Amino acid sequence: MGNRLKNKVAIVTGGGAGIGEAISKKFALEGAKVVVCGFPNDPVQEVVREIKSDGGSAIAYLGDISQAANAKACVELAVDTYGKLDILINNAGVFPAVGYINEFPADALEYLLRNNIQSVFMMTKFAVPYLQKTKGNIVSAGSEAGLDGDAQNAPYAGTKGFIHAFMRSVAAEQAQYGVRANVVCPGPIDTAWTHHESSPMTTKMEKMFISATPMGRRGTPEEVATFTCSWLPTKHLTSRVRFTQ
Repeated sequence: MGNRLKNKVAIVTGGGAGIGEAISKKFALEGAKVVVCGFPNDPVQEVVREIKSDGGSAIAYLGDISQAANAKACVELAVDTYGKLDILINNAGVFPAVGYINEFPADALEYLLRNNIQSVFMMTKFAVPYLQKTKGNIVSAGSEAGLDGDAQNAPYAGTKGFIHAFMRSVAAEQAQYGVRANVVCPGPIDTAWTHHESSPMTTKMEKMFISATPMGRRGTPEEVATFTCSWLPTKHLTSRVRFTQ
């Protein structure tokens, strides 16, 4: 185990699978105490068990963090259990549909706004008072779609664009308290979202995403986790970070 994050306390939302799972495990290996957060039906408890079996420290929080009471409870669980909060990773998000804008389902837009925007706002709102005490870090999951746009995926790209602007604003606002706020913007990563069998993405979209990357392959969740960890706890960026593999 490493010690880059020794004695740090981190919340990782969307920690039950994919990039969030990789970040949770990487942080634990680097010495952090991790609150792994996810929906009640996410395999969060399994991630916690794996972290503990590898000698790390982790607890689970299950709930819909787009709701204020749940976001507050998640933050309070971290502080009540470990005594403080150093790091918030706003990784949770959804990818419910693709389609041309005139065909995009209205209920899918509502789902995106709740889980990609409201959850980030709520977790940041309740975490900031504790992060001010530790001069802590917020890292949110942006996307290249939020920087460059994404045809047939405009609402998703729009939610990520909000996160980029929101984190820049939080960074400027909270710098006086020593709180850092950054965004990591992955390209196509090897999760369920980038396989047509397990996402709304079509086969054509999948092939296009892969061929558009310089290395001709998806990045891995572990690469994103390592990149995210490398910026903690000392780096301060008020602008964007790209990650395209």
